[in-house]
This record gives sequence, C-alpha cells and structure tokens, in this order.
Amino acid sequence: MSKVIAVFGAGTGLGACVARRFGREGFRVALVARRKDRLETLVAQLAEEGVEAAAFPADLSDTAAVPGLVDAIRDRFGRIDVVEYAPIAADMTFTPATELDAATLESLARLYLFTPVEVFHAVLPEMIERGDGAVLMGTGYSAVQPMPNASGVGPAMAGARNYLYSLNAELADKGVYAGTLSVAALIANSAAAVAVEAQTGAPVGTEPITMPNGFELPVVDPDDLAEHYWDMYTKRDRVERIHPEPVAPQPGTTA
Repeated sequence: MSKVIAVFGAGTGLGACVARRFGREGFRVALVARRKDRLETLVAQLAEEGVEAAAFPADLSDTAAVPGLVDAIRDRFGRIDVVEYAPIAADMTFTPATELDAATLESLARLYLFTPVEVFHAVLPEMIERGDGAVLMGTGYSAVQPMPNASGVGPAMAGARNYLYSLNAELADKGVYAGTLSVAALIANSAAAVAVEAQTGAPVGTEPITMPNGFELPVVDPDDLAEHYWDMYTKRDRVERIHPEPVAPQPGTTA
C-alpha cells in the first residue's frame, strides 16, 4: 500500500507544492483546508498529474474537531505516514507586543499551537507502532527571531517550535521524524501574498517586501520550500531548516 501524506493548510502556495512534491514520489495525498472549492480544484489538478488525492474541508482553528478529522483521513486512505502542518490565515496580521492581549494570543494559539499539537498527538501512535513516519511543521521566522511590532503570531509559533524540538529528540530512536521549516519570507502564490497585494495594491513578484516594522521580507518560491520538506523527510539530519539562510538580525532586534 502506497504511503499517505496529510497536508494541513493545503492552499494555493506551499500546501499545493508539498502535495505535488510528495505525490511525485508515489504518495497519496489528503488535503485539509477551510475552502472546499479550492480543495476540490487541487484534487482535480493532482489527478491530472497522476496523484491520488482527496479533500477534507475543515476549520483548523477548531482544535476539538481534530480527532474526527484524522479518523476521516484514515478511513479514506487506511493510514497516515507523513503530516505537514503549515496553515496561514488569510487575515493574519502581526501585533505589537505592547498591544498584545490574552484574547488575541489565544485566538492565534488555536491555529498555530493547539491544533498542530493535537494533530501530531493523534497520528504519532500509529507511526511509533509502525516504526516509521514524520510530522513536519512550517513556522514563520518571528518564532525564531523576535522582532519589534511583529508579535502575536511569533509567540504562538515559538511554542510550537519548542514542542517540535522536544518531539524530535524523543522520537529519534523510534523511527519517526519531527522537523520544522522556518520561513523568513513571503511565500509566492500564498494567501498571505494575496493579502499583501490587497494591502499594497501592487502584485507580489520576486522583489523583497518592506513590512510596516521596517523588516525587509524576501519572496520565495513554494516549490523550493516543498523541496526542503522532502529533503528533511528523507535525510532526517536536522530538526530545523530556516529559509532563506542565513537571515541577518534586523535593526532593533535581539540576537
């Protein structure tokens, strides 16, 4: 039976590219995201490319729904070998640390910390029993390098990054890999790129974008990120990859 990757946050950018990259290696693909129409379009595109895929519409901020969602994927495919979790809310914005409150942080934590922990908790037992598998997560660079005026998402993702580091060490002798890809860039064709285009009125191309806090954000090709995921999955020689690398600390940040 061919392996299965479940892509949580299967949008038009990174998620679609991850589905194609693993699909080329013979993986069947479970696509999870909020919008059913976009998922079904991607399922059809993958089918034309010879990749078996199925859509699982879901609100990933609803952590309580995760067990049922994972069961539905297992019912359809019979197994889950790899999970890639990297959703980005279309309306995601940074919050200055001086303005961050508990309600805002709790809302962000549901999508970027609580749900990935619940997803991984749901799939790890079968991977450990099989002695093979991987859980992969995408985080933003603010989880690695705190930046002024760019809090909120960073603390939530930093918690998930901390968890992935612990998970990687605990799973090292069990045949299961845990890794995180930290992206210090705007991903082309993603929901976030569309949001930036709407805010600025200018298309996102290949040139860096200057954020409101003065941080210069490069634009990266999601195919490159998908290749990093494949490399991490196959080599399993590091817990984290940062792209682009190296990233110099910006003025006003701490090293």
